[in-house]
Amino acid sequence: MSGWLEAFIVIAAVAIVVQMAILVVMVALMRDTAERFTRIASQLQSRIDPILLRTNRILEDSEERIASIVGDAAEISRLARNQTQRVDRVFNDAVERLRIQIIRADHILTGTLEVIEEAGTKVRTTFWEPVRQASAVLKGLKAGLDFIRGQRRRPAPDTAPQDEELFI
Repeated sequence: MSGWLEAFIVIAAVAIVVQMAILVVMVALMRDTAERFTRIASQLQSRIDPILLRTNRILEDSEERIASIVGDAAEISRLARNQTQRVDRVFNDAVERLRIQIIRADHILTGTLEVIEEAGTKVRTTFWEPVRQASAVLKGLKAGLDFIRGQRRRPAPDTAPQDEELFI
């Protein structure tokens, strides 16, 4: 059994040495990779730095302009709101005046129609009533004359009475 133990110890020592060699190779490769990434990062930074500097200058130069634009936009919106309120007031005033004028026109038209109706009633009572009365008197006279004429000329007993005589 001692042979087996020594064999396992030797195999374990060889495995540890192989693992250590693999780890050393990995560290060397990691160092190479880290150096490559460092070079790539420095190249990228050397390319990005001018872009960032230009962007920063542009932003600094346009900061006042942007502030001015924002201020102007705020002023424009305030003026637009004020103008809208004025237009609303004028429109409401115009609508109110129009409503009052329509009410006045309605009162005037109603009064005019009442006067016309009263005038029509007076014309009927003062003009047409005497005309009707005169017409009734004339109809009565005509009926009386027809009656008197009818007695002078007596129709034959077998003839039918005329329509006018039936209504008298």
